[in-house]
Amino acid sequence: MRTAAALVAAGSLLLTTPSAAARTPVSAPASEAHGTAVAAARAASEGIDFGRCSAEQDLPPAVECGTLRVPLDYTRPDGEQILLTVSRSRATGEDPATGRAVPRQGSLVNNPGGPGVSGMYFPMLGVVPGWKRLAAAYDLVGYAPRGVGRSAPLSCADPKTFHQGPAPAPRHPSARVKRERAARAAAYARGCAERAGDALRHYTSPNNARDLDVLRAALGETRLTFLGSSYGTYIGALYATLFPSHVRRMVFDSAVNPAPERIWYRNNLAQSAAFEDRWADFRAWVARHHDVYGLGDTAREVRDSYDVVRERLAGEPAGGKVGPAQLHTAMLKAAYYDDHWPQRAHALSAYLKGDPGPLVEQAEEHPEAAAEAENTRAVYLAVECNDAPWPTDFAVWDRDNTRLARRAPFETWDNVWTNLPCAYWPAPRLKPLDVRAGKGELPPTLILAAERDAATPYDGALELHRRLAGSTLVTERDAGSHGLAGGANACVNAHLTAYLLEGRVPGRRASCAPHPAPEPTA
Repeated sequence: MRTAAALVAAGSLLLTTPSAAARTPVSAPASEAHGTAVAAARAASEGIDFGRCSAEQDLPPAVECGTLRVPLDYTRPDGEQILLTVSRSRATGEDPATGRAVPRQGSLVNNPGGPGVSGMYFPMLGVVPGWKRLAAAYDLVGYAPRGVGRSAPLSCADPKTFHQGPAPAPRHPSARVKRERAARAAAYARGCAERAGDALRHYTSPNNARDLDVLRAALGETRLTFLGSSYGTYIGALYATLFPSHVRRMVFDSAVNPAPERIWYRNNLAQSAAFEDRWADFRAWVARHHDVYGLGDTAREVRDSYDVVRERLAGEPAGGKVGPAQLHTAMLKAAYYDDHWPQRAHALSAYLKGDPGPLVEQAEEHPEAAAEAENTRAVYLAVECNDAPWPTDFAVWDRDNTRLARRAPFETWDNVWTNLPCAYWPAPRLKPLDVRAGKGELPPTLILAAERDAATPYDGALELHRRLAGSTLVTERDAGSHGLAGGANACVNAHLTAYLLEGRVPGRRASCAPHPAPEPTA
C-alpha cells in the first residue's frame, strides 16, 4: 500500500466529466471465475518461454525473463489479451551452508506491493545471504502486474509534466489550495479515462489475483507458494478467498486491512494517523543523538528544527530543486524504514549548518525517473479507485481530513492529494470482496507484522488473522519498519524460513523482540 510521498503528481487538464452513474459500485459477475479457469488452462498448456532478459530490464544474467498472456477482461477470456512480464532465477538445489543437495519445492512468487510496483527484481535476492536457503529450494519468480512497467503499461499524464519542480506542502491548506488541488485531481482522473479508454476499468485488485492464478498455472504449479508484501498481501488475501484449493503456502508481510468497509478510503485515513506516531518515533531517535546531529535533545525540538528547514525551503528551494514537498517526500521514507534515519537526520543537520548537498541528494526529483513514477501513480490510482466506492463530494474529504490533520498533520493532506482523483473517477467501482476462509479451507498461512508499522497499521494484520482461519501471526514488538521478510530481525526471518522450507508455523501467534535501532552516523 503506497502513500502520498511516492506518488505525488499533477493532473492533466482534459475534457469529459464523469457521471454519477459511472461511479456507482458494481459487483463482479460470476463468469469471471469461468474466465480465469479458461485462461489458467491455456497458460498451463503454453507455459512461459523464459530466456535472456532485455537490456532495458537491467537484470543480471542469472535471471531469466518471459511473458505471460492474460485476458484484459476475465468475462471474455478469449477476447483482448495483454502480456505481463515475468522474471525467474532457478533453484540452486544446494544448501549454502553444507553444499548438500536440496529438493526443489517449486516456484516462490512475489508481489512487493504498490499498487503500481514491479516485482521483476525479486529473483536477484537469491544471492543475498539471508535468502540463499530459500533460493536453494525455490525458483524465485517476480513479475510486473498489469499496467506496471512493460505489462500493458498504464499512463494518465505526460511524464514530462509529472515533476513540477520545488513545491509547497502546507500542513493545513487554505480554501484556495483545496480548490486548486481538487481541480487538479479531477483533471488527472479525466486524463486516465482519456488515455486508457474502456480498458481502465480492468485494472483492479481482483484481476490482479486472477492474473496470479494464471501465472501459477503457467509455471506448472498445481498450488501456489506466494510472498506478498504491503499491498501484495491484499492480492494474496483475495487469492486465498477466490482460489483456496490452489494455495500451498502463503506469506502476508505487513498486511493491509482487508475489511471491505476499509478498502480504500478508511485505510488511508488510518494510515495518515499512524504515520504521525512513526514520525514521532524518528524525532525521538534523533533527539537521543543530539550530540551527533544537533537538532535538539527532545522530539519537540527536533520538530522545531524540521520546521525551520521547511520554512527556509519555502523561501528558497535547496539547489533550486528541493522545496517543502520534496523534503516531505524524503522524510516520509524515514517513517517507512528506520534504516533511513541516519541519512535523513544528517541531511537536516547539514542543511542547517549551511550545507544543502546531502538534502538535495536525498530529496531531489530526477527527470529520468519521471516516466516510471508517473506509471506507478497511474496504476496505483486505477487499482484503488476501481476497487471500491469513494466519497464523491470533496466536502466529505475536507471534513474528515481537516479533523484528522489537527492531531496528525505530518502526512494527512499529502495522502489526500494522492488519492483525491478517486473522488472524480470515471470508471465503475467494484464492491470489495469479503476476504474470508473458514477452518480447514486453507493450509496454514503466515502473517508478519510490526506493531508500529505506519504504512500498513497493525490492526490490518489482526483483522486478516481473524478472517483467515488457521493463519499464524508473527509480531515484531515495538518496531515499525515496513516489510519484515528478509529484513533485520533474525527471529522473524527464522519463522519465515521454517514456514517456507518446512511448512512449520509457531502456533497461532508468536512474537519477536524488535530489531536493533540504527546507529547514528556523522
